[in-house]
Amino acid sequence: MSTTFGEDSPGIARGDALGRWIGRHPVWALVIAVAVIFFLWLVLAPWPAGFEDIFGKKRLFVNALFNGVTLGGLYFLVATGFTLIFGLMRNVNLAHGSLYLLGAYVGWIVGDHTGSWLLAVAAGFLSAAVTGLLMQVLIFRHMEGQDLRQTLVTIGLSIVLADLMLWGFGGEIYTFDPPPLIYGSTVLPVVEKFPTYRIAVLIAAIVIGIGLWTFLARTRVGMMIRAGVDDRGMLAASGVNVQLVFAITFAIGAGLAGLAGVVGGTALSISPGEDTRYLLASLVVVIVGGMGSVVGASIGALLIGLAEQFGLAYAPTYSIVFTFVIMVVVLAFRPRGIMGRPA
Repeated sequence: MSTTFGEDSPGIARGDALGRWIGRHPVWALVIAVAVIFFLWLVLAPWPAGFEDIFGKKRLFVNALFNGVTLGGLYFLVATGFTLIFGLMRNVNLAHGSLYLLGAYVGWIVGDHTGSWLLAVAAGFLSAAVTGLLMQVLIFRHMEGQDLRQTLVTIGLSIVLADLMLWGFGGEIYTFDPPPLIYGSTVLPVVEKFPTYRIAVLIAAIVIGIGLWTFLARTRVGMMIRAGVDDRGMLAASGVNVQLVFAITFAIGAGLAGLAGVVGGTALSISPGEDTRYLLASLVVVIVGGMGSVVGASIGALLIGLAEQFGLAYAPTYSIVFTFVIMVVVLAFRPRGIMGRPA
């Protein structure tokens, strides 16, 4: 099998992309590298005398670290859909949390009747995707560029959906049982046992993040989506059905919220109010990470997950404050977000 010298393999292309990113953001690359090395040292190396006076027991610190990273994975799953809809398409969908909860409830019904967790995940994705498609066709298509109207309409829609779900499912707490393959615990350094399912959530978030980034950056459809956001008229003039592209994109973003509902319901629980929690988390993740950036959303989700878990471990009363401190600091020094670009 011959190779043409002028063609780069996908691995080389990804390496070049990483090199370009480091060249554009040398300070952030250095900060990330130092942070990763520091946390690895804290986990793997013996602590010097006096460290427990600062961080408490090593097991408490490492457990908060692992919980924060895996929670960041869950937040990223929810925020990826919000990144597509709000960050990339500039549609202000404040009913995104309702799509999360709707997918969770529908997934629970399917899982309860079939006994299949995978079918529950598929049902959560499809139910939220269909609902999102209807929202895009019936609401957002008629309000392009009208941010205030989109905000007010979707706030009202989220209230209606929340009340309908409360009426249908009551105020009870529902949970999923994960598949046997990822049920139980895994031995990890220091903490000894850690839920296998949480590790699976992190792996799923990484796989979905890489897939979504590749879809947007490397495929023809992804380029059409980005071109439609930048210059819809030019894309339409080239013969592309812009409305169809936007409808599919919105459906994918909504479906990811529903999928995350089943995943989050398995890791934690499903109950009224979770829609508001995950909408707020998605907003903060996108604002911190940068509008329309999948990589930025992953960084933002990781920071928010770590802040929440370390806050719960060391300052439970003020844990929510740390999340907003991160947002304020990022907006003060990087108003477009960590990975945001000029409009």
